[in-house]
Amino acid sequence: MMTYPKYRALVETLVEEGKSTGATQSEALTQYSLLNNKRMQRLDKKGMINELLIEKVKAYDKPVEWIVLTESWCGDAAQILPFAHKIASLNDNIDLKIALRDDHLDLMDQHLTNGGRAIPKLIMIDKETKEILNTFGPRPSEATKMVAEYKNTYGTLTPEFKKDLQIWYTKDKGKNAVNDLVSLLS
Repeated sequence: MMTYPKYRALVETLVEEGKSTGATQSEALTQYSLLNNKRMQRLDKKGMINELLIEKVKAYDKPVEWIVLTESWCGDAAQILPFAHKIASLNDNIDLKIALRDDHLDLMDQHLTNGGRAIPKLIMIDKETKEILNTFGPRPSEATKMVAEYKNTYGTLTPEFKKDLQIWYTKDKGKNAVNDLVSLLS
């Protein structure tokens, strides 16, 4: 497991080498990683958190660990991880760790989404009792509804839908993800 800055450095290095995280390497995964690296760079610099939510995060007083399972090629993770990092940076009680899914399948398999290894998956653990308090992922609540409705209508997610989902993320500017992540701290 690694810190967010170490994860970002790893992704940057892999992109420069024409690679992605994970055992499976392909041109498509490399291209997704390149695009996601740019998304994370933009959100690291420009992603904002509402002042009311900042105060709520700062007031949280229970030591927790947020473990996020991810891979560099995951478009949803690129839209969410910068905000998880920003939130955790606001409060020393939140210890954010990034774990590559394919390197931690034992942990991933304990937190499947509808039977699948969907990422990103955030697992919130009480640092004192080691109890799992909550989970988040693989998408913010509004995006989850969009995906479910599309799958119910068309059976599978098309490349066109995936583009539309990324446009939704851009327009939303992380608000839904931030609201969902902060709600874990209630």
